[in-house]
Amino acid sequence: MSKIVLVTGGARSGKSRFAEQLAEGYPPLRGYLATAEPRDAEMTERIARHQERRGAGWETVEEPLELLAALQRNEGRYSIFLVDCITLWLSNLLFALEGDASQIISRVRELAAAFSTFSTPLILVTNEVGMGIVPEHPLARTFRDLAGEANQIIAAAADEVYVSISGMPLKLK
Repeated sequence: MSKIVLVTGGARSGKSRFAEQLAEGYPPLRGYLATAEPRDAEMTERIARHQERRGAGWETVEEPLELLAALQRNEGRYSIFLVDCITLWLSNLLFALEGDASQIISRVRELAAAFSTFSTPLILVTNEVGMGIVPEHPLARTFRDLAGEANQIIAAAADEVYVSISGMPLKLK
């Protein structure tokens, strides 16, 4: 069984940078599983910044929906696999599955159950979205609740859990 690490935090908290630093402790070739899709100019710019920051020694796999299948297809290919990010994956699923939260949570449980089958260490990045105000829109509340439940499931199954606040990581587990 491989080591599973979850890194969480708010927007611009330094969580992705910290996760990448953890992954840099492993030799190339490192895998980066991107769940984001460049649907607008701003997201395209974000993706480019992340790719530039990683540099050589990384290979990117893009998969917005079938996260577990992508991890399984690439099992053993990399010294470490970094998934960035779980909350974008959940958002993608929320729209693809037309808001069916029970189907999404089922996929999260399948992912967490599969952790014990991996030999490649895995770092997962996710956003902590439940520390703000209650969203006004029902879809936003559904997403917040879904992300909170998914993060709990993954954190329980992970070997280590970190939260990043203002660029400062804190080990929780």
